[in-house]
Amino acid sequence: CTWHEMKTMMFIIRSDHTLNTICLPSAQQGEVESCTRRKVKRLLSFQRYCHASRLLRGLVPHTPGSLHLLDDDYLGQAAHMLSKVGTWNFDIFLFDRLTNGNSLVMLMCHLFNVYDLVHHFQLDIVKLHRFLGMVQEDYHSQNPYHNAVHAADVTQAMYCYLQEPKLAEQLSPLDVFLGLMAAAAHDVDHPGVNQPFLIKTQHHLASLYQNTSVLESHHWRSTVGMLRESGLLSHLPADMSGDIEAQLGSLILATDISRQNEFLSTFREHLDNQDLDLQLASHRHFILQIALKCADVCNPCRVWELSRQWSERVCEEFYRQGDLEREYDLEISPLCNQQADTVPVIQIGFISYIVEPLFVEWHRFTDPSPLSLTMMGHIHKNKACWNNLRCAAHTPTHSPTEEPEPEGGDEEVDDEIP
Repeated sequence: CTWHEMKTMMFIIRSDHTLNTICLPSAQQGEVESCTRRKVKRLLSFQRYCHASRLLRGLVPHTPGSLHLLDDDYLGQAAHMLSKVGTWNFDIFLFDRLTNGNSLVMLMCHLFNVYDLVHHFQLDIVKLHRFLGMVQEDYHSQNPYHNAVHAADVTQAMYCYLQEPKLAEQLSPLDVFLGLMAAAAHDVDHPGVNQPFLIKTQHHLASLYQNTSVLESHHWRSTVGMLRESGLLSHLPADMSGDIEAQLGSLILATDISRQNEFLSTFREHLDNQDLDLQLASHRHFILQIALKCADVCNPCRVWELSRQWSERVCEEFYRQGDLEREYDLEISPLCNQQADTVPVIQIGFISYIVEPLFVEWHRFTDPSPLSLTMMGHIHKNKACWNNLRCAAHTPTHSPTEEPEPEGGDEEVDDEIP
C-alpha cells in the first residue's frame, strides 16, 4: 500500500469498543449521521497501518509485555507448562497469565525450537520475534473470544494434531512451518463481528473481497503484510517466499465456516475411497487444512472447565454484535440476541452441526488415535452438560449455583498424548 492508500483506509479506528462509521440505508442516513459523528465508535483497528506509520517515523515496533519483567516463579511455571505442551488438557488461560499476556509469542518460539525450524529455514531470531510480536499485538484483546489467547489455543491444538502418529512421520519441515504459522495468524485483526455484519453495514472490507471470505481474506493479507514488514522471509528466494504466502492463504481461507460442507464432503470422500496419500504434497496440504479447521473449533473437545470458558466467551462476543445491531436499528443476526439465544442452546447446535460431523471424520482418519478417542469423549460429555443446563433453565426448582454432571459420572479420560 502507498501512504495515501493507508490514510484512505484508516477511516475506522478502534476506541472503547465503539463504532466510528456504519453504513445505514439512505432513508436513515441523514437522521443518524450527525449523531454517529459525535458518538464515535470503533469497529476495526487497522494496526497494520499504525505499524507502517511507526516505521516511517523510524521507530521500532513495540513488542507487548516485556518478558524480562516477569517474576522468576512465573517464568518457571510457564516453562514447566511448555514441557507438557503436547497434552490435551493444556490450560491456555493459565499459560497466558503466567506469560503476562505473551502466550502466543512464547508458545510459537517454543514450538519453532521443538521442530528446529529456525535452523532449518535459517531464520533471523530477531525478525522472528518481531513478526510474532506484531501478530500477537494485532489481535484485539478487547474481543472476548477472537483474541491472541484463542490464537494460542488453536496453535497448541494444531501442535497436538501435527503429533498424530498417522501424520507426524509424513510431514516436511515446510508443512509444520505452514501449519503453525497459519494457526497463529488465522484470526489476526479480527474485529469481533462476523461477515454478515460487515456486508449489511457495507463495510469497505466486504466490498474489497466481494462479500466472499471477507474476514479470512483480511487475516491472510494482514499476515502477508506483517511477513513482509518484518522481513522474516526476505532471505529466501522470491518464488519460495511467494509460495509460502500463497499456501498460508489457502490454509487460513479454509477456516471460513461457510465452506464447512465443502471441506467435510471432500474429506469424507477421501476416507471412503481410502485414497489419501500423505506422500503427496497436495494431500498433506489438504490434511493441514482439515487439521486447522479442527483446531479452530476444538473448544467442545476440551475438558469441561476449559470448554465452558470458551463457550461463554464466544457467546459474549455474539451478544455484543447483537447489541450493536440493536443500537443501530439493524436486524439482529442469528445467535446474537441475548434475550432469545442462550449459551446452552447455541453450544448444542454448534456441537451437533459443526463440531461432531467434522471430528467424526477426523476420528476415522486417525484410525482412531488415543487423542481422537479423548476428544470424542469430551464432545459427548460436554454436549450432555449443555443439555443439562438447558433443561435446568426451564426447571423452576433449579438452583443457579448447581454444576451439571456430564453423562458417565466422574469417569476421567486420559488427556495425555503418547
